[in-house]
Amino acid sequence: MTRGRVNANDERLPRLLALVPYLQARPGISVAQASEDFGVGEDQLRRDLTLLWMCGLPGHGPGDLIDLSFEGETVSVLFDAGMSRPLRLNAEEALALVVALRTLAETPGLADTDAVQRALAKVEAVAGEAVHDETVAVELDDAERWLALSQRAVDEQRAVRIRYYSASRDETSERVVDPVRVFVSDGNSYLEGWCRRAEGMRVFRVDRLDDVVLLDEPAVVPDEVQLRDLSEGVFQPAAEHLLVTLRLTSAYAWIADYYPIESVEPYGEDAEQVSLRVADPAWVRALVLASAGQVTVLEPQWLVQDVRDQAARALAAYGQV
Repeated sequence: MTRGRVNANDERLPRLLALVPYLQARPGISVAQASEDFGVGEDQLRRDLTLLWMCGLPGHGPGDLIDLSFEGETVSVLFDAGMSRPLRLNAEEALALVVALRTLAETPGLADTDAVQRALAKVEAVAGEAVHDETVAVELDDAERWLALSQRAVDEQRAVRIRYYSASRDETSERVVDPVRVFVSDGNSYLEGWCRRAEGMRVFRVDRLDDVVLLDEPAVVPDEVQLRDLSEGVFQPAAEHLLVTLRLTSAYAWIADYYPIESVEPYGEDAEQVSLRVADPAWVRALVLASAGQVTVLEPQWLVQDVRDQAARALAAYGQV
């Protein structure tokens, strides 16, 4: 239902903009003829005319609004509120249009880039000196580019090749993904799809993508896969994930708020002990080593020893410099 309303509005705006010059060129035209020319019913045309009656120049007084006569079977424009005059852009208006059009031109996956470039050329020609290339430079950041390409891949059901940085493993990998959806959770955008490398559904944070290439092959997703339930966040611990116990000082108490915790209890005067499940222990190693003693692994013992060994290797490497 919502999609239908959006499409109707998309069609109505161009019609409203065309109605006034159309009616000015055909004073006294019948409502039936105008309806036929615009391909809408007479009731819809009368609703359009009623809406135009409330449009016009700033001030919104009787002398500012478009005035029409359409109570009978014909319609005429009594006052056009300046729509008969060609549009003249001031420097500020031209600059805003150029920024918007250049942003569209920079957006990957735009369907009709030629139309955008033609419109941009016209506005720039009219604006003249006000919008030199050195005055207006628009460049989307990488996250916006990858988000637009990811959404296009979902819409067109095409596979993508991505280069992705995994914060938990502190490594970058390349893989081919068959996209299923793009979603937003806790202010971050994510791409979810079938990862051919992992042979399973995976979720990728868009701002951790280093590259996205839209492939000329269809996305192929196994029929039995299910989308992740996001009702309790993107990451949801499972029984097969490693149970880790950490000691956190007050400086790192935010971890208990940010990640799903199984248990939490006081640990000394200025710390607490938390237990949580993690999909990859590399995340814990990175957290502990970067915390300067604020986070300590208590369990499991093999991970405690692993972190100690890694810290010792790091110190030894510094000692050799």
